Amino acid sequence: MKLIGPFKQIIPMTGLSLKGAISDNQLEIINDGGILIEGEKIHAIGEFAKMIANAKSNAIEIHQLSGDHTCLPGFVDAHTHICFGGSRANDYAMRNAGKTYLEIAKTGGGIWDTVTQTRKATKGELVKGIVKRAKRHLANGVTTIEVKSGYGLSKSEELKMLYAIKEANETLATDLVATCLAAHMFPKDYKGNPEEYLKEIATNLLPILKEEKLTNRIDAFIEEGAFTPKIIEPYFNKAQELGFDITVHADQFSTGGSEVAIKHNAISADHLEASTEKEISLLAKSNVIAVALPGASLGLGCAFTPARKILDAGGALAIASDHNPGSAPMGDLLTQAAILGTFQKLSNTEVLAGITFRAAAALKLSDRGQLGEGFLADMSIFHTNDYKEILYNQGNFKPCMVWKKGELVYDKHKH
Repeated sequence: MKLIGPFKQIIPMTGLSLKGAISDNQLEIINDGGILIEGEKIHAIGEFAKMIANAKSNAIEIHQLSGDHTCLPGFVDAHTHICFGGSRANDYAMRNAGKTYLEIAKTGGGIWDTVTQTRKATKGELVKGIVKRAKRHLANGVTTIEVKSGYGLSKSEELKMLYAIKEANETLATDLVATCLAAHMFPKDYKGNPEEYLKEIATNLLPILKEEKLTNRIDAFIEEGAFTPKIIEPYFNKAQELGFDITVHADQFSTGGSEVAIKHNAISADHLEASTEKEISLLAKSNVIAVALPGASLGLGCAFTPARKILDAGGALAIASDHNPGSAPMGDLLTQAAILGTFQKLSNTEVLAGITFRAAAALKLSDRGQLGEGFLADMSIFHTNDYKEILYNQGNFKPCMVWKKGELVYDKHKH
């Protein structure tokens, strides 16, 4: 067993609702506390002075902190594309110079550019890239990261990506949660139509994913220029018959995707920048978790997800980075969440819920995102006596320590 403390503040994120608005006066704060860890999990949280006396008499390993520290659950990034080859810096420059998405695509940019570069990359090169990006996430307090395929767009190339995600996961302290996004866009080199492509993927790829235990999550981009609600229907039906969970890239530029997510009882609907009152109301009445992706808004220079309206309507809101080479290259979850909070007028507690237990729920993980007995000992520790300083600094204030499954995996003083 290990005892860590004393913490000026422990923010357990427990006792809060999964859905709807949360005010800061609902947030529980444990002052001058300690955290007792047994194996990978939290055994107890209590008053440090009492816990240390007990620890000394029972020969428990003590990690005593000097100075003021605040402890939060390890952050969960529920939507990323950190498995890719190449760069799209050229796209970014062209976009800011006024070129449209279509104009960029015609000059060889866009998602297809990343597909081409990812196909050229070896599995080893992809693993290296994932590991590098995941380690940066970890240093920023993110202990669980969802990672999508979707830059392969063929059976063999999608498998290469998913094997790379699996291999990277085995070498990292961070947990990677893989998602198959073979329905990211219709591949330009496919000899057939979108319906035939999806049928081929459903028939030839999805059963292998189950067999090899590569992922339990199937995603699709429902959008003009990607896949329509009607075309995606048989694909999602097949995925659900095979026992996969569904998640959807929905309502980014036009609506339609969120209704598909609700119809298929998806775990989450992600993006939602184009959602209107109608979609917000439907989402709030459903069990689908709305995932805001402020990184895409910052990367593309477009409106943010209507996070305030989703919460006020009673919806569940998670916040993720969408870290990808095209529309969201920054990849800093805490910075983006803080900025979204400023523009959407979210309480500190709503923002923190969006990157902890509500984000964990968007990945169907009930063992993390909160600090309490039985939860994984995933912790982001900041050098401050007041948790409010963390979002106030808009991502410029990073953790000094990160613990994952009861082990110290990042120490700022040693990096």
